[in-house]
Amino acid sequence: MAMIPVIDFSKLDLIKPGSLEWDWVKSQVMGALEAYNCFEASVGRAVEHREPVFRAMEDFFHLPFETKRLSLTTTLWPQGNISFREDNYENDLESFGVEKYTDELIDSTNYQLRALKYEGPNTNEPVVMSVPHNDLNMITLLYQNEINGLGIQTEAGEWIDVKPSPSSIIVIIGESLSVWLNGRLSPTRHHVVTTGNRVRYVVGLFARTRGGYLVKAPNELWMMKIRGSSNPMTTKTSLNISPPNLIRETGQIL
Repeated sequence: MAMIPVIDFSKLDLIKPGSLEWDWVKSQVMGALEAYNCFEASVGRAVEHREPVFRAMEDFFHLPFETKRLSLTTTLWPQGNISFREDNYENDLESFGVEKYTDELIDSTNYQLRALKYEGPNTNEPVVMSVPHNDLNMITLLYQNEINGLGIQTEAGEWIDVKPSPSSIIVIIGESLSVWLNGRLSPTRHHVVTTGNRVRYVVGLFARTRGGYLVKAPNELWMMKIRGSSNPMTTKTSLNISPPNLIRETGQIL
């Protein structure tokens, strides 16, 4: 059975950029993104917060809507992990020789937290809770409870059921990053399909460009060949992104 790659990020804070260890992690990330457009990041520390986070989510979804909006970030992700998010950007850009844009890209990005709840469909038959789609943002980080359901589609059209460990975060490439890299990485096609009667909770962190920001490839990437093509992409596409809502319940935005 096919699985998405698992990459150990648990000691990344101790690794010096430019070291052999750093280059090894970077090569693993690029290999995973080029083959699967995503990967499973083992971060270790997530386990410490797992039980209180998902217990808080259960309470959270019983609150009135406006209270949810006010308490979302402080209740579910009080500390965050800025270094992990920025290291993903730096790894990607270094691999394409455009790391000089790292600070600019980070400065133009907002990090938006979403709480997602998928009610159990009360059947043993698979039910689609979120149709196949690509995220519009740059990068998505997903941390779920013990109920699986995320599926990733490969370039060949095969669906892989993702079953992350309790210490792992799923890293997904969005359309904005694909456009910014001039097609060198493809957005991650994914869906959610569940069975049974248990609720699936997910904390999603979405790295999105600031509202009104025009996403386009830098000049250095205009002539870079697209993966799977013998010809370079000389015409840049662009995206203009507006902010989303932050709370999603049972596959529907509230």
